[in-house]
Amino acid sequence: MQASDARVFTLGHSPDPDDAFMFYAMAEHKIDLRGYQFEHRLEDIQRLNERALRGELDISAISIHAYAYVSDRYALLPCGASMGDGYGPMLVATDPDAPLGGMPNELYEWLRGRLVAVPGKMTSAYLALQLFLGEFESVVVPFDQIFAAVKSGRAATGLIIHEGQLTYAAAGFNKLVDLGEWWKAKTSLPLPLGGNVLRKDLPPQVRRDLSQIIRESIDYGLAHRDAAVRHSLPYARDMDAVLAGKFIGMYVNDFTRDYGETGRAAIREFLRAGSERGLVPAAGDLEFVE
Repeated sequence: MQASDARVFTLGHSPDPDDAFMFYAMAEHKIDLRGYQFEHRLEDIQRLNERALRGELDISAISIHAYAYVSDRYALLPCGASMGDGYGPMLVATDPDAPLGGMPNELYEWLRGRLVAVPGKMTSAYLALQLFLGEFESVVVPFDQIFAAVKSGRAATGLIIHEGQLTYAAAGFNKLVDLGEWWKAKTSLPLPLGGNVLRKDLPPQVRRDLSQIIRESIDYGLAHRDAAVRHSLPYARDMDAVLAGKFIGMYVNDFTRDYGETGRAAIREFLRAGSERGLVPAAGDLEFVE
């Protein structure tokens, strides 16, 4: 493909340090883009999930929860995963009477009549909390405003994602449960949080090319870690370079390079559990771009 006749592909991802790290080499043209051009659309994950439902983007980061609703239109890329291997989204609170043991029954009783601030009802964090807790009352709040919603009394507890997993204690919160830790103990699998998808109606060779370019971008970031972290710092809310590097290390790892059999099994089990409880539609056979 010649650059002059290359199609411009829309590429949606979150304005977060781990996504910025993954797409650094593409955004800064550090690798061969093979004549393809990319229009980066930075939006929070709930908005990206909603756009995927409408089929608006060619390539997008997406919650694994949301993939159950778009598997007819999008295929999963084998790279770009965000997996919490023994860690993940957390339920936090400031109330000193909130139960800290991470036991579903205790939390369920304490939450009776109380609201949980959640970052979106199609996020994987929300599905994981449903699997852990069952039914609960919630209010949707932008992920970066959840601490404020709890401190103001709008909600009793908050379901935090992204950098909040590292900054909650400094912000004055107590951890009630780490859902990634719970999921690992329950299934021996990592908790699948996010992935990248692309449209199934793209030509097979184009799909393969795009998959390889994204993998090369991830590999370049890992090989040039300091430069990629510096590129990511403008997206690292309330984090210095050390903390941002730690966060990136949590979610850009071997699973990000390729799900592997363990990552694929984790997605199947997560969506199977959701479907079995009637929380998501059955996704059928997962289609990965190979």
